Formats: sequence, structure tokens, C-alpha cells
Amino acid sequence: MIHYDKFTLDNGLRVIVHKDKNTPLVAINLLYAVGSKDENEEKTGFAHLFEHLMFGGSKNYPDFDMIVEERGGELNAFTCNDYTNYYISMPLSELEIGLKLESDRMTNLIMSQKSLDTQKNVVIEEYKQRYLNQPYGDVWLLLRELSYTTHPYKWNTIGKDISHIEDANLDDVKAFYKKFYVPNNAILCIAGNVELENIKFLCEKHFSYIEKGEEITRKNIVEPKQNKSRELMVERDVPQDVIFITYPMSTRLEKGYYAFDLLSDILSNGRSSRLYNNLVKEKQIFTEVNAFISGDADNGLFILTGKYRDGISMKEGRDALLEELRNISYEEILEDEFQKVKNKFESTMTFSQIKTLERAMNLCYFEFLGDIDQVNKEVDSYQALTVDYIQNLARQTFIEEKSNTLFYEAKKK
Repeated sequence: MIHYDKFTLDNGLRVIVHKDKNTPLVAINLLYAVGSKDENEEKTGFAHLFEHLMFGGSKNYPDFDMIVEERGGELNAFTCNDYTNYYISMPLSELEIGLKLESDRMTNLIMSQKSLDTQKNVVIEEYKQRYLNQPYGDVWLLLRELSYTTHPYKWNTIGKDISHIEDANLDDVKAFYKKFYVPNNAILCIAGNVELENIKFLCEKHFSYIEKGEEITRKNIVEPKQNKSRELMVERDVPQDVIFITYPMSTRLEKGYYAFDLLSDILSNGRSSRLYNNLVKEKQIFTEVNAFISGDADNGLFILTGKYRDGISMKEGRDALLEELRNISYEEILEDEFQKVKNKFESTMTFSQIKTLERAMNLCYFEFLGDIDQVNKEVDSYQALTVDYIQNLARQTFIEEKSNTLFYEAKKK
């Protein structure tokens, strides 16, 4: 059980306090409710670009890394489709300097042409290295565009096209900062051996002077129900043929989300899983096979993927994966098999909350989703599922007209 307290400053900043007496460190996690789905389709990649810009220094603290590292701490950030997350872990005695850093870059970030050019070059190089010049690097660029027609999940966090980053100008960046990097669009969690009243005092001291931003009007874009299958075949200079099949799935807080997660674990969690035993060991169609979910806040994707053995046709591999989906939808799932994946999740969840920083991240995340209490109900949400429920969901979902298939072929020598 993760215990927490919450309060909100007059400027809209939501603050979560989690007391952990067992650590000498304090975790400062700051989530901004802006991800790639909040971008203009003609100017994508800005949420991720901004993650880099936020480390370029602020008016009073020109070098965040040096300040934190000199005090025995570490800091980093990540961007996803739904939000951007910044975190600092440092000795408890340095808590106040950590809050000063976060408050200063929330309102006094250095945004010069030099800083923008530097970070644009970093992101453009990352785009080229990770997505354009690496084997299978463009898979998710292709797969998202294939799987979504309307929802902004159809582009990756790095951006829809490299030109969007190349063309980003200072006015665009300043407008993005002014709109999204405001206290009423942020959630702060402070976790460690802290006292609630002291945290209230420090947050008032360091954040209350920041003006509330304009309320953000978000378009609630819902992907239309898919009623026709889609396929894409590409040829690349890669060592093996690969296949990806996606199906639309539930939003993060729906019951179906937990069911799809368990279905993916039954199929491919470990060497005793169905896909590994049937398609890698027994039939030897793939050298590697996997099933997983995208984990997005809005309607995400259930994904199957396999790397082909030599001599296996693309169709044979696809048919084999679809057969496994039919089996899990219509044939008996033994109670032992079902309970095993539930227990695996429970142990994974337990281990994921050992570190104070991870608890702080989870608290911010579920507050962002709109149900912070769910942080303590995740295990129950999985344990409450029945075989009948997940198989009914599978039968409704794993059908031809809802599938999106990417055939990723290796160039013939």
C-alpha cells in the first residue's frame, strides 16, 4: 500500500507527498501533461524536443546537471505519447535546491536561438541514428501510421517527419512552453522521509509565485472503430524478415486493459509461454516471437511480432500467429496457466515499487490518468479477471477486419 497526501496550490499545481522513512534520498518527480498526442500534426516532435530544451538551463541555474551531480544526485526525463516526465533523486538535505531547479525552469527557461539550434541538432541526430540508420529503426514510424487513421498516436514521439524538427523556430518553441509548461498542467510528487507541512511550506515558497497558465482546451480525438484490415509491406536492408500485427485495444483505466495485458503474458511471457513453445521450439517458424501492449492512456494497441527463420514465408508466419490468437480465444485456458500470469504481474508490480522514485512516478502517473487511488488497486484489477471475460474480449478483438499487418522483409542478396 502506497500512502500519500495531496494538495493543490492556488496556481493549479497539484502536489503529492509520499512519506518513506526508509531512504536517505528524496525523489522529486514532475509530470507535465503534454505528450506527442498534444502536438499539431504539422509540427510534431515538439514534446520530445522540449524534454531536451528543459536541460539547457534557466535564468538562475544555467547548468542543472552539474548542480545535481555535485550534490550526489541524478536527474533525467522521458517523453511518451501522453505526457513528459522529469525526475531528480538526491540526498534529503538537498531537497530545497531540487525544488528551486524545477520551479526556475518552469518559468525562467533559457530559450535562445543558440539553445534551440543545439538541441535541434541533438534530436535530428537521434532521429537519424535510432530511426533511419538502424536496422528495424523505422518500424514504429510505419506501424503507428498503419494502425491509426485519426488519433495523434499515429506519429511517434520523435516526430512524424524529421523536417518538423528542422523547421522548428523560436516562436514555435516559446508558444509551446507558454501553453504547456505551466503549473496548472503539472503534477509534482515529493517522496522520501519528508513532512507534509514542510513540503507545503517549500512548495508555496518556490512555486506559488508562478502564474497560472491559460486553461488548455484539448480535442478528445477518438480513433474510429476499425472495420477493414490494413497491410503494409516494406523491404529493408536488415538481417531477418519480421512481422508485426496490431489490434486496437482499451484505454488505460478500462477493465479491458488488464485483460489484454494478461492475454499478452499468456502468449509470450517467458520460455514456458505459448508462442515460444509452439512457434519457436516446436514448429520453428520464428527465432523470436512476442506479444505485448502499447500501454497508452487512450486506446492503445495489442501487438504481435516475430522474427522469421530462413525459408519461412511471410504468409506462413502470419497464419501461425493468427492460429495462436484463435486458440487463446476459443480453446480452454487452464486455471493454473491463468493464475500463473496473474501472480507474475503481482510480483513484477511489487518489485517495481521498491524504489522511492518509482513510487513517485506511479503516483504522478495515476493522478494524471484521473484516478490516483488506482495505484493501490492495480493488483486487484488483474486478480479480479476471469477466463470467460478475457476470452470474450479476445473473440471480439482478434478478428481479421481489426488487424493491421506490417510485413518487414529483408532485401534479397
